[in-house]
Amino acid sequence: MGLKKLLEQRETKQKEMKQLLETAETEERALKQEEAEKFGKLEEEIRAIDTSIQAIYKQRELEDNAPKEKEEKKEEETQEERDYKAFDAFIRDEVETRDATVLNKGDNGAVIPSTIANKIIDKVVDMCPIYHDAEHYNLKGKVAIPYYDETSGKIDMDYAEEGTDGESGSGSFKNITLSGFLGRAITEISKSLINNSQFNVTDFVINKMARATSLFLEREMLHGTDEKIDGLRGITQVVTAAAATAVTADEIIDLQEEIPDQYQEDAYFIMNKKTRKAIRKLKDGQGNYLLNKDATSRWGYTLFGKDVYTSAQVDEMAAGKTAIYYGDMKGLAVKVSEDINIEVLRETKARQHMIEVVGFVECDAKVQNAEMIACLKMKES
Repeated sequence: MGLKKLLEQRETKQKEMKQLLETAETEERALKQEEAEKFGKLEEEIRAIDTSIQAIYKQRELEDNAPKEKEEKKEEETQEERDYKAFDAFIRDEVETRDATVLNKGDNGAVIPSTIANKIIDKVVDMCPIYHDAEHYNLKGKVAIPYYDETSGKIDMDYAEEGTDGESGSGSFKNITLSGFLGRAITEISKSLINNSQFNVTDFVINKMARATSLFLEREMLHGTDEKIDGLRGITQVVTAAAATAVTADEIIDLQEEIPDQYQEDAYFIMNKKTRKAIRKLKDGQGNYLLNKDATSRWGYTLFGKDVYTSAQVDEMAAGKTAIYYGDMKGLAVKVSEDINIEVLRETKARQHMIEVVGFVECDAKVQNAEMIACLKMKES
């Protein structure tokens, strides 16, 4: 078994142990006998995993058959350090030509090192699950994505008799086009902070840019903008609630059943935190809550066996608003240019003793498979 799998198993078992203790603490009691036995068994299994992990580390330490790989890794780490140093110097307006990485201004800003750009992209992926789970097409220019549509007709098989004619039918090939719409994020940095040598300018810019970009992408993927990014506006499978400010268990089931079984495996719910709070109070016929805490789930909660992701970008339950999305986000096609252009503006905020770091990204998003995603819309008032 590989190291990654062992580490994942260890983390899962730790979560189970933590859940046992939290349950007992919540109910203000000691561990039950079966819980204590399970806790001890999990502890033994973790120790066994730790032994295997240590053995793998020891084996790797003893192996010295690839000195070239170690040198390459060392060089990568050195280059990353150089990129960080160069970017920091560029922000502070202290670029030194003797550095291995030198940032120069171009017509569209500075071309930043790939290590810095990748750090921003990685953080965006971590912050925005919808972007992470969507189908990506990182190509320049317009991208036409074909799909087979059977809404107006399809191919059917039926019984036939010799000598009789049959009716033909077929779907049609269509396509969606992803172009590029320019998004912009502006980070303001105090010159007092920049002049402080202990202030990590690079990490500050990376975190701020990633946060602004992830919020922008998530908002546009969910709601879209007229004549810009469509996002999930292309959803055709819509369940309408009977009320304007509340949902029922049956309506959530109807929403879930909009998705064919072949797309259910990676499907999950997306909703506002206030909507999740309301659903947490729903119970089934036996008095059991529908939405449950689950330490093994992706975001800590499950509803009808599926993970629940909350986003402040999703509308609350209000008349005419889309309150819940459900499905496999691979049904959403996303095109984001791999090039991130950054420019440092020193004069625009000079009188405020600040500089601006402006980042541009080109992106687009549309539903490419309408069967994979559905939404629940509240009743119009």
